[in-house]
Amino acid sequence: MADQTTTSAAVSATSAPPCPLPLIPNLPDDISLQILARVPRFHHPFLSLVSKSWRSTVNSPEFFHTRSLLRTAQSSLYLSLRIDSSFHWYADQNPKNSKRTLIVLPSIPQHPVGSSILALGPKIYVIGGSINDIPSNNVWAFDCRFNKWEMGPKMRVAREFSAAGECNGKIYVIGGCNVDNWTRSINWAEVFDPKTGLWAAIPSVIELRDKWMHASAMIGSKFYAMADRGGVVYDVGCGEWGSVPKRLDLGWRGRAAVVDKVLYCYDYLGKIRGYDVEEDVWKELRGVDKGLPKFLCSSTMVNLDGKLCVVWEGKGNGKEVDIMCAEIEVKRDADGGLSGTILSSEGQIPGEYNPMPYKITPGVVRLLKSKLQNRVRNDNPAIHHTHMHSLFLYIHHSTECLLHKNGLALLKDVDTMQSECSFE
Repeated sequence: MADQTTTSAAVSATSAPPCPLPLIPNLPDDISLQILARVPRFHHPFLSLVSKSWRSTVNSPEFFHTRSLLRTAQSSLYLSLRIDSSFHWYADQNPKNSKRTLIVLPSIPQHPVGSSILALGPKIYVIGGSINDIPSNNVWAFDCRFNKWEMGPKMRVAREFSAAGECNGKIYVIGGCNVDNWTRSINWAEVFDPKTGLWAAIPSVIELRDKWMHASAMIGSKFYAMADRGGVVYDVGCGEWGSVPKRLDLGWRGRAAVVDKVLYCYDYLGKIRGYDVEEDVWKELRGVDKGLPKFLCSSTMVNLDGKLCVVWEGKGNGKEVDIMCAEIEVKRDADGGLSGTILSSEGQIPGEYNPMPYKITPGVVRLLKSKLQNRVRNDNPAIHHTHMHSLFLYIHHSTECLLHKNGLALLKDVDTMQSECSFE
């Protein structure tokens, strides 16, 4: 009887699962997690190569939650290029580094044309658009933490070339649909709450409804959407509708970005101007003429950690695409004007400035796409780009750009050059 008991105990001991090894020897895992969470996002692929436990850790929700609590999240630039008839997504996860490297990302199975794009929390949303000239109510979400696309809750109506904005953790969508029947009419404007996963109609004024939207911006609690005939403004706080101020309508051209409640965009003369909502006046951004090429009408802009980030297509030779990027620190002067200082990844550069180029040849794009099929699990962020629709600017190869950081959204969208900013 004693022998049987001993044998049974031995079997139990040998069948017990081995005790998992600590992430870092001689340290509790909670301390190790905080150490790993401080490593820049650009180096996470290397962390994944250390061991299975490290790979599992850096791809876990707990890891990104810890980065958010420690405030170690870093801004990442997401690019989407439309070359020929296909879309290609890339990410620059280390935009502060002088060696700018684009990482290839997975694409939506069937990418819509004329979609609205914005970043909210850890996700980038691609809203609506058309497939084979048929408007869609689909919503795709790219989780920048896990490099993964997923289908989100559908909108109440199909849309293309709509305006989209984010305020207080909710997504607002305006226009992009016909109002030829009751269903589309009452759902001309919608709001999405990611917490509940539900879309709801926003009551709107019939006289202000328009189909196509070519630009949009959220300034404070007011959502500005530019249509072919004027534009509309919706106050998210009180639910009131109105018309866009005439001066704003006349001066707003192409993609824009909001920094400190000032809306920046290029004018007809190729100069960056800022619209002061409180004063209802456009002001030239002084101090950047020598650092930027003139007539960047096909550029896009985004708010990058409180700085104005300008992205555009440089001179090409027909075989490659140069995506140029410059970061501008903007401020209000004592006389009420606006001035900017062009920064590099290493700080301020006096005088002339040579922006960093991203060079992509069609052959490289195909090569990256081929490699992606075998490396789809890589942990990378992304950015989107398309040909110009009402919402976006024209550019030869179409480029769209987003910025993403852990948990917050800072970027705005573009088409033939679109900007979106969020957090890793």
